[in-house]
Amino acid sequence: MSKLYLPPSVDDGVFAVTASCVIDAPKEKVWEILCDFGKYEDWNPFVRGQTLVDASGKPLEDQTPREGRHLYISPVHLPPSIEATKSTRVSSAFEIITVVDRENYRLAWQNVALPEFLRPYLMFADRWQMLSEVEGGKTKYEAIEVFNGLAAYFIKWIVGAHLQQGFEATGVALKARAEGSR
Repeated sequence: MSKLYLPPSVDDGVFAVTASCVIDAPKEKVWEILCDFGKYEDWNPFVRGQTLVDASGKPLEDQTPREGRHLYISPVHLPPSIEATKSTRVSSAFEIITVVDRENYRLAWQNVALPEFLRPYLMFADRWQMLSEVEGGKTKYEAIEVFNGLAAYFIKWIVGAHLQQGFEATGVALKARAEGSR
């Protein structure tokens, strides 16, 4: 699936959030950090935890990301912060991993909180994180999530700006982690 499945364009949905940064570290190191979901709480101010679970939500013993596995993301801090405060809205998401492309350094998942037949109409979100090598062995990190469906208009209005802040904060924190300052 990962060879045929490509990232969405920002124009493919109701709205999109994106972020990118250049990290002074090899892409193998950045990839290792991105795929170590259990350590997100150590560095990511936006997505504080990611756990691979079965379809019922029970954590899996093997936490290696693979296509077709379910991913429970919680807590999500809106706005992004390492510590929750009175102004922090805490959210969660239930996803399915659609791409783990180790060869091309691409990782993607889609929201599956709603039954499949309702997703195109009510809420569909497609999230990608991609790494590429740039000058001098540095790594370019790119993230995009495209939202579709009726609920996407409300998500954009209610938390769209916080989601954008979260994506940007993740890039900054990933850079700090990979460059050794976190």
